[in-house]
Amino acid sequence: MIVSWKWLSDYVSPDSTVEEVTDRLTMSGLNLEEFQQIGDDVAIDLEVTSNRADCLGHIGVAREISALFDVPLCIPKADVRMASTSASEITRVAVESDDLCHEYHARVIRGVKVGPSPDWLKSKLAAIGVNSVNNVVDVTNYVMFECGQPLHAFDFATLAEGRIVVRASRSGEKITAIDQKSYELPAGSCVIADASRAVAVAGVMGGFETEISDQTTDVLLEAASFDPVSVRTTARALKLHSPSSYRFERRVDRAQLDWASRRCCELIQQVAGGEILSGSVVAGQQSDKTIRTITLRFDQIPRVLGMNIAGDECVAILGRLGIECIEARPDEASFLPPSWRGDLTRECDLIEEVARIHGYDQIPDDAALPVVATQRSVREQVTDTIRHVLTAGGVSEAMTLSFVSEELQNVVRPSGDIPSISVDHSSRSHENQLRQSLIPSLLHCRRLNERHGNQNAALFEIAKIYLSADKMFSEQSAEPTVIGVVSGCGFRQMKGMIESLVGAVAPSAALETVADDAAFMAPGQGARLKLGGHEFGWIAQLSGDVLKTMDLQDSVVASELQLGVLEELYEATRTYVPVPRFPTVSRDLNFVLPESTTWSHLSETVREAGGNKLRQISFGGQYRGSQIGADKKSYLVTCRFSADDRTLKADEVDAFVSDIVNACESRLQAALRT
Repeated sequence: MIVSWKWLSDYVSPDSTVEEVTDRLTMSGLNLEEFQQIGDDVAIDLEVTSNRADCLGHIGVAREISALFDVPLCIPKADVRMASTSASEITRVAVESDDLCHEYHARVIRGVKVGPSPDWLKSKLAAIGVNSVNNVVDVTNYVMFECGQPLHAFDFATLAEGRIVVRASRSGEKITAIDQKSYELPAGSCVIADASRAVAVAGVMGGFETEISDQTTDVLLEAASFDPVSVRTTARALKLHSPSSYRFERRVDRAQLDWASRRCCELIQQVAGGEILSGSVVAGQQSDKTIRTITLRFDQIPRVLGMNIAGDECVAILGRLGIECIEARPDEASFLPPSWRGDLTRECDLIEEVARIHGYDQIPDDAALPVVATQRSVREQVTDTIRHVLTAGGVSEAMTLSFVSEELQNVVRPSGDIPSISVDHSSRSHENQLRQSLIPSLLHCRRLNERHGNQNAALFEIAKIYLSADKMFSEQSAEPTVIGVVSGCGFRQMKGMIESLVGAVAPSAALETVADDAAFMAPGQGARLKLGGHEFGWIAQLSGDVLKTMDLQDSVVASELQLGVLEELYEATRTYVPVPRFPTVSRDLNFVLPESTTWSHLSETVREAGGNKLRQISFGGQYRGSQIGADKKSYLVTCRFSADDRTLKADEVDAFVSDIVNACESRLQAALRT
């Protein structure tokens, strides 16, 4: 927000330099970007946060200066001389979509003479970087930058039937804006129309056919409040942003509409002549008159700020900001925030206002504040463990955008062909789909690494994916947080890394693999994962088609895991298990099995039959060949037995092994290979 130093002096006169004023503004929350000499004036560029829409005009900034330096604030009264004819006699206003337009004020000025603006008006606009158009349009801009309320002037003669209709746009409806470009309006956006067509995009930009020109003699002046979301959505969809849309997106002060309308009429009459018809034609909902008082307990000031500020001083500071004290008591007071400060809703908001005007620099450096360390959440503990395990395995963490293109979305779709969620986005119109998997984005990062000479980049990311926008679904199912990993390692290495991760987070949970053949998986190199009986994710070597589509040089193994499952099974505390006192006895069993029998089936059977002295099962290798016949394979299983109270004897171990062999023969049609 650029403000003029000379313009500010119309409302407030602090006995201070520009440097002193901007320093105090910065310390109170309106950060100085820069100031620049413009002729005999100084243009001051201030950073205005989104919650302070009241400071998007010179009066709002002047009010801050008035409070900071405790000097009077002078706001024009906006007195207008009106004709006997009423505006309602020659124009009508109807608001058909009150959800898009809260309130609409229309005034009519007849007999204006459009021409160049006077020097004082040109110079003030020039100081803030606004070009002069003509005296009528310049006044609407002047008042907007004065008070933060956008206004628009229509050539009354060009309005069909001389009336205004505020409605939602129709499908396929078009308008030529004042930039002389044609725009097709998104269906349902708010437009200002006359009896036959749209004449302005509400809150964004006026129409070319009804703009003020040298032939204009009668003016209809608009002052309105539009829905911020509607204005923002329309401006982004049309890629048409303006100072007006910027202010409407942050909400305007509805209590100021009539003042802004009168002030604009006053100045138009001053610079362009004409007569102002009596009254304002108003349509829409009545503004909310509910009194929203906030109670400030004075003993909370030292508790929150670490310094004492007297109750009387608190009341005085808030009063200078326009926050009215309704009732004052020795230990507390009730306040009514002004209409332009919709961001003030709680006691701590008032404490912040007192602190920034009193001066943050007054807070003592050694103030003891009641700060208590919080306990880390389960998610924080789990994600910290995941990062530790994966980075120890040589995998680097990446951060990618939630938006992807349709082409990238289709590279890997673990969730199937569920409809993508698309978002109308002004800056990334091509990449407008919310991702359904982290893997495509990580593959894109891997490709960029390859092109910069960093081969075989191993990457992981912990982030949300977006599967549904239906509010009936829980956040966990519609927007689950997942762990995506891509690497140039082998399938078994990736599985071992996942096993290490599970062992660090949920060591008691059993990890199972089930063969899968999704389109993006290489044949025979894909599996779904289950953890503790829950669907956990998948692991696969990606197919050649995926590598070709992504233009990747090296093979890639990828995995995507559900963070929620790890959180549910997380073991925060571990039971101490002493180091075995007695030796372990190992036996290798080489089973010949049908091709359809998986390692998980075999290991589960061995574990169930091995008894409580079976401590560990490990995979020793597999074999396929003519020696064991077609449709057969052999798995080498290493079983380790031990007891807590003695050394096991050979015949005891033989009995355990016999039980295992019998179970495998009967359940899996296995044969012990000798």
